[in-house]
Amino acid sequence: MTGHGEGLQQNDQAQVNVEVRSVNNRFLKLNVFSDLSAKRQTELETMVKTHLNRGSVSVRVRCHVEKSSQDYRLNKDLISSYWLQLSEIADGSQPVNLESILQLPGVVEDSSSGDKVEELWPLIKQAATDALLQLNEMRNQEGDAMKQDMLANCQKIANELGGVEKLAPTVVEAYGKKMTDRINAMLEKFNVSITSADIVREVGVFAERCDISEEVVRLQNHLKQFNNVVEEPQSNGKKLEFLVQEMLRETNTIGSKANDSDIARHVVEMKTAIERIREMVQNVE
Repeated sequence: MTGHGEGLQQNDQAQVNVEVRSVNNRFLKLNVFSDLSAKRQTELETMVKTHLNRGSVSVRVRCHVEKSSQDYRLNKDLISSYWLQLSEIADGSQPVNLESILQLPGVVEDSSSGDKVEELWPLIKQAATDALLQLNEMRNQEGDAMKQDMLANCQKIANELGGVEKLAPTVVEAYGKKMTDRINAMLEKFNVSITSADIVREVGVFAERCDISEEVVRLQNHLKQFNNVVEEPQSNGKKLEFLVQEMLRETNTIGSKANDSDIARHVVEMKTAIERIREMVQNVE
């Protein structure tokens, strides 16, 4: 699910900002942008994984540290090297400008940047926690909306399934009548002899082949399970995803076995609702 969270912490020497963004993804894909050491970055990633299970997540850590004169030093050896090289190039034709040398790479060193960031770890940790909590709050709001949408689609499936149940017995009846009419026509045209037992046997074979009662019951159970899982306090996207797959399997079987155009229309509506649920479930934790 999508979301955004931001945490801000500060003390007398520094200010820390941690921003967390998440977009939909079936798996957890994590990117951290910071100047933290490998150890601290691993700790930060572990923190994120305790709060999030899915999504493309980016974490950005920004630290603003108040600097003092003690934090900088001049690299005297490098200055001397620059001075000698420039003097050789100038060859006495013009004086070497010290101010220009001070602007060259590596001359002025920040001697404490790494230590400063390490000292800020408690602030970074708290800011990251605040950002993740804010992100999850936004995701929970989106989750509530998705929950209502999924439940509405489940009700749509249940309603269409009810229509299938009503139509199922009429399919066999219609087939028996159609078969009787055809046989009567053949008897009149070709004077063929056939017993009623033959008709009953053929209709019985058809009824067994197109019986969808088991599939209907299983689909009803999957819908009940889905509703129960959605109402659980903890999120369980993987279980919901599995139930959606089973719902689609039973619906496809109903469509292939029923052999009826009216039932097929109900099946199309059910599959449409299941597809809507499937797209949402892929983004549930």
